[in-house]
Amino acid sequence: MKRYFLLAVVITSFSPTIISAQEGHPLEGRWNLTIDQEGEKLPSWLEIRHSGNNTLIGRFTYAFGSARPIAEVKKYGDLFYFSIPPQWEPGASDMEFQGKRVGAGLEGTMIYTDGKTYNWTAVAAPKLNTIANPKFGKTQKLFNGKNLDGWKTDGSNQWEVVDGILTSPKPGINLISQEKFTDFKLHAEFRYPKGSNSGLYLRGRYEIQIADNKGLEPSSIYFGGVYGLLTPNTNMAKEPGEWQTYDITLLGRNITIVANGKTIISEQNILGMTGGALDNDEAAPGPIMIQGDHGPVEFRSLEITPVLDR
Repeated sequence: MKRYFLLAVVITSFSPTIISAQEGHPLEGRWNLTIDQEGEKLPSWLEIRHSGNNTLIGRFTYAFGSARPIAEVKKYGDLFYFSIPPQWEPGASDMEFQGKRVGAGLEGTMIYTDGKTYNWTAVAAPKLNTIANPKFGKTQKLFNGKNLDGWKTDGSNQWEVVDGILTSPKPGINLISQEKFTDFKLHAEFRYPKGSNSGLYLRGRYEIQIADNKGLEPSSIYFGGVYGLLTPNTNMAKEPGEWQTYDITLLGRNITIVANGKTIISEQNILGMTGGALDNDEAAPGPIMIQGDHGPVEFRSLEITPVLDR
């Protein structure tokens, strides 16, 4: 049964005056949330924008899963409220969020799908400038073809190098580069078995989907998509077991993806973090992370060409 007690408290405590002019409302924008949940600081993302004159809508990305729509962000005096149906979370109850503007940020509480309440805070997502004519440095190998030097894991490691191939033979944990990067070109050569699913996280925050999706209509959650946010113009996935390539250029928020020789996303802006991000400090350099908790995947080449210092 849905829980309405929170709304009842809000409605009885504050005047239900609805602000009629939404243009420039202080809640509008993109926000990087940190949810304090069971001793962990979980990075999440919230977008709020106006629809017509009297309604605020948005999108929300939890610590895992994809961005999902918010039908309405309701305002009650200084407070706002929205709910999100469960996606991959356990249970059938909605997640319910209450918050308010505090200084330059937001703060509030979340009722999770298990009924527990957690606190969260948010800061405005930073603007990430795009260099018009970047100068690239020397290309370096992230994977040396011999061992896992330059990489780290958190927990029991299933990754190994077999005959010069970096492989995750079974679902386990993610593999994270020790070096961090800002703007760069990334070249990857990979393959996966039938039905498998993996991904490449840029700066540890933006997942490029790797999955067995040959023949399906393009989608942000299928092969080549920026997970839940950007949809490729065509699905270039090959048959499982075949070697495939990504050539990715990331400048600020601006991304271009060439999959198997064809440009599928061209100079589009990534508005926020995808589910599974390591952190929400978008202005900081971040690592390359290979998703290893979904399905088997192999890489025979991973090379990165960083942009020289601005």
